[in-house]
Amino acid sequence: MPQIDQLPYILSSQLFWLVVIFGIILFGIAGTMLPKIQSVVDERALSIAKDLELATAARADAEAAEAQWQTRLETARIEAAQIAMKAKQAGAQESEALLKEALASIDQRTELALQGIRSAVAAARVEMDNATAEAVREMVERLVGIDVGTAAAAEALDARMAPSRSAAQGPADEQNADDTAAGAGRTREWQKAS
Repeated sequence: MPQIDQLPYILSSQLFWLVVIFGIILFGIAGTMLPKIQSVVDERALSIAKDLELATAARADAEAAEAQWQTRLETARIEAAQIAMKAKQAGAQESEALLKEALASIDQRTELALQGIRSAVAAARVEMDNATAEAVREMVERLVGIDVGTAAAAEALDARMAPSRSAAQGPADEQNADDTAAGAGRTREWQKAS
């Protein structure tokens, strides 16, 4: 083939023109396109640097805002704890006042009940004394045949029973005083416990 036979003769000229055209294209692109590409790369680097600066500033602002938020949150927690403590103290004081009022009412009712018992005991004693005096009068009238009268029988009975009544009344009065003191003592114990 004649084309293959010519190859060694034309190869060097083809290589020469290939290098020349490639060099023209290379220097043409490098001269016109390279500055444009370089300016785009430089602009992009400046843009990235500005974005990094903005991001750093935004991060610092965010950290400052977070610190401020944490401070506000801590302040709000402290205020909430103080409000809760005040409410708890107010509730405790109100409970204590209600408890004292209830205990005073109980003491008053207890005292009224004790007075009622004392008056019932006194009334029962008077009634028993009257019944005894009447029985003594009837016995004297039946046995002796003399009507001494209820008043005289009561006086004689009182004179005879006075020593034993004073001995019997002493412990009962002491018991009543002890009951009253015990009730007051329980009230004080409940108040101390609360």
